[in-house]
Amino acid sequence: MTIRVFLLDDHEVVRVGVRRLLEAEPDLVVVGEAGTAAEALDKVASARPDVAVLDVRLPDGDGIEVCRDIRSRHHEVACLILTSFADDEALAQAILAGAAGYVLKQIQGADLVSAVRAAAAGHSLIDSQTAARVLVQLRSATAERRQAERLTPREHQILDLIAEGKTNREIGAQLFLAEKTVKNYVSNLLAKLGMGRRAEAAAYAARLAQRRLDSSEEGPARS
Repeated sequence: MTIRVFLLDDHEVVRVGVRRLLEAEPDLVVVGEAGTAAEALDKVASARPDVAVLDVRLPDGDGIEVCRDIRSRHHEVACLILTSFADDEALAQAILAGAAGYVLKQIQGADLVSAVRAAAAGHSLIDSQTAARVLVQLRSATAERRQAERLTPREHQILDLIAEGKTNREIGAQLFLAEKTVKNYVSNLLAKLGMGRRAEAAAYAARLAQRRLDSSEEGPARS
């Protein structure tokens, strides 16, 4: 049986390389390709692939959203996410979008061919333990972001200063607030976050800062 493959990547050289790799196999044929999310969604229906190999970062969107749309409209098409970065949050989103696999572009050619065949056969390339772990992490990160949305701008300021290890007196001096006022702010933000100690709030603020840093570093370069 011939496996029909669709390629989505905004870099033509990547598409050419993957197409040559796949079409060197007697049972694989590339039936369509696209460089943008909109182009992919427009072409998939007529291409009728068995497997769609999708890049994550695109000029007009996200390959994981394309996966979600393809799985919704064409549930018979298996989607394989092919990306340059190992990202647990993206992996979790890919799982929720119905992707059959999430593989890195550093993968060996033979392994990518095997992944395409496995996806076409209806197999998941994401083991259940990994899926459970990243989904728990995603739920935790989402819950923490929602907690952060409950804080006022002033409370965010104070939370960042707590993370720097500053005392109420030092925070007051920096923000021109009375120490008692700072103490009230700290009590309020701890209550909103469901925490009892400053150390918990400091660790929480550090996690939020790290996620912001990771997101900013991966944004434009991620693919």
